[in-house]
Amino acid sequence: MNQKELNSRESKIAPLSPKELNIHHFGDEWKMNVGDFHHLFHINKVEEVLPKIKFPLQPHRKTVYDFFFLTEGHSVRSKGLHEYKFEKNTFFFLPAYQISTHEYISKEAKGFFCHFDAEIFSKLFPNNQLADQFSFWQFSGEPLVEVNENIQQPILNILERLLYEYETNKSLNTNLITAYLLTLFTELSIFQKAQVNLPKNAALRVTEKYKNLLSQHIYKTNKVADYASMLAITPDHLNKCVKSTVGRTSQELLADMIILEAKVLLKQTNLSISEIAFRFSETNPSDFTRFFKAKTGVSPKEFRRIVIS
Repeated sequence: MNQKELNSRESKIAPLSPKELNIHHFGDEWKMNVGDFHHLFHINKVEEVLPKIKFPLQPHRKTVYDFFFLTEGHSVRSKGLHEYKFEKNTFFFLPAYQISTHEYISKEAKGFFCHFDAEIFSKLFPNNQLADQFSFWQFSGEPLVEVNENIQQPILNILERLLYEYETNKSLNTNLITAYLLTLFTELSIFQKAQVNLPKNAALRVTEKYKNLLSQHIYKTNKVADYASMLAITPDHLNKCVKSTVGRTSQELLADMIILEAKVLLKQTNLSISEIAFRFSETNPSDFTRFFKAKTGVSPKEFRRIVIS
């Protein structure tokens, strides 16, 4: 996904800024102690803030890139329609503007959380080419990278150094931060390539491509036949592939994507229910309300009141 498409997404769904993310994660009861450059770069120990976060976190988008690295415990987090369960010695990467939920993280979890704005890489990648260099930063790329225990210490050294720079310096040395991050990403890309090359059956590949297309085009079309056409297969073949891999129909996955996007719009924008319905080509807002309630158990209005209160 190029920058123009990302900007288009931003204008549609008002992604959360780092400041707004603090409220999303912690509510108004507790404020994280952050530096003046928090909007550009932030890193913290997972175990230091974990007790303050109330899981699950609702679906959301944000303006920054982020990654988790667990050294202990396990977690469940989503990227688009894909849900991932990961454990210690594993990174989870999420590019800016990608929809995400964070369902769960175990109480004993330890590790690092980091976010950064693409602006700090502008000198190295002036055309926003970070995703071109590292596949785990791609909008539809595989987000998990497992590292061997024998390489864990060098990885931890980089993360500890980033944490030290964040906590001890009053101004952000972007050259140093980007150098450390670039070293980290380059090290991890070796493991990523080895894992991505693992064989997958044809039905699984089709299903993954379908999920990624839903993430990118759900505002343009809500017809399964259109997505089948993008994949150059018949709707029936698409449905068989999806059914055999996830046990659900292609229409059900499309409905899941609409609900996921609608939840973000209800929480992060002031759009009316009617306006949100029209985003998904619904000509009758009452039809959308019935659809949403049938899938979630509450009406769009009730959901908005719950997540905003």
